[in-house]
Amino acid sequence: MSDIDVNYLLSQLRTSALEAKGVDRTAGAAGNPTGLNFSEQLKDAINQVNSVQKESGKLKNDFTMGDKNVDLVDVMVASQKASVSFQAMVQVRNKLLSAYQDVMSMPI
Repeated sequence: MSDIDVNYLLSQLRTSALEAKGVDRTAGAAGNPTGLNFSEQLKDAINQVNSVQKESGKLKNDFTMGDKNVDLVDVMVASQKASVSFQAMVQVRNKLLSAYQDVMSMPI
């Protein structure tokens, strides 16, 4: 088995995906092909979690109101997606707080 640099392959896949979407790779800073800074990426991730949770809530509400077009399976899948995405967001928050505390406790 040959040694393959996983990070290199991932960067190539990301570049190919961005080119397929028509995103200009030169628009962003080096190592940041999307052109977004950290705060924008974090805000986008939080907004995505929020939209998943809103969709889950809407499906739950529609199902409880007796909408025939909403299946229980769809409601449960949406609920689990919302739960997993929220748990992932909480873990990211915990890691960010831990990193912040580590930096703040460093001696000058």
